[in-house]
Amino acid sequence: MTESEIRSAVAEAAKLAKASNPLTPSITNTVTINFVANAQLAVGGSAAMSYLPDECVIMAHAGAATYINVGTMMPIYAQTLPQTAAALHEEGKPWVLDPVAIGVGKLRTDMLLTFKEYKPSIIRGNASEVIALAGLWGLEGGSDTSEVRGVDSTDSVRAAKNAAVALARWTGGAVAVSGEEDMITDGKQIAISYGGSEMMPCITGTGCSLGGVMAVYAAVADPFIAAITGAAVYNLAGSRAASKARGTGSFQTAFIDELYLAKGEDIANNPLTIEEV
Repeated sequence: MTESEIRSAVAEAAKLAKASNPLTPSITNTVTINFVANAQLAVGGSAAMSYLPDECVIMAHAGAATYINVGTMMPIYAQTLPQTAAALHEEGKPWVLDPVAIGVGKLRTDMLLTFKEYKPSIIRGNASEVIALAGLWGLEGGSDTSEVRGVDSTDSVRAAKNAAVALARWTGGAVAVSGEEDMITDGKQIAISYGGSEMMPCITGTGCSLGGVMAVYAAVADPFIAAITGAAVYNLAGSRAASKARGTGSFQTAFIDELYLAKGEDIANNPLTIEEV
């Protein structure tokens, strides 16, 4: 796709999400449930948070797209996560995977390994998480020595390029690597989205909620466009909120406001560059 075609598709995805209010269930980090839900609502989605196996499978069937974040792991997730991912895969429903804190604990590692066969539509993580996931799945560019410090990355966004491309080619979807700039790839092209604010890493849930918002857009657009749209609206909202906030508390409120207020054309016109792989 040309840059012009991508920008046009981004604007359309943003408008469709607001117009259609897609149901987008989430299984997410307990620290960020409220932020994820409010961000999804702000961009036009309908949020639903759950963690019980039967409920999550029902919601996977009912929803237009689903977000799965492994940031909080509970014993019951040994049932919940594989059953939900399998249901999504069987129905061909789009879903977003956030491999938070990959490598911490056996349950988390086992779940993320299981997800390989269920091929998430979008994988969103920081550079270290993306490199580690490619390593766990035995794909090019991956490494089991990439250091994930809790939820923080110790690798640069560009360092994850080969891993991101390999993951996207395996899943047939898209991979979004978040950082000072965001890198999104479908295995054929790479989009770099710019903007945001230095305050974004200082509030809990910007990454988690971005995955939830990408799921909203995945309900109305293909994975590559959905991931670009999510990154663009976050970078736009972050820049705008930073100009109004006095600190991180007011920034979080202003950020949700700017997600809600962002127009499709403004999101599409957020700074973006396109490269061929």
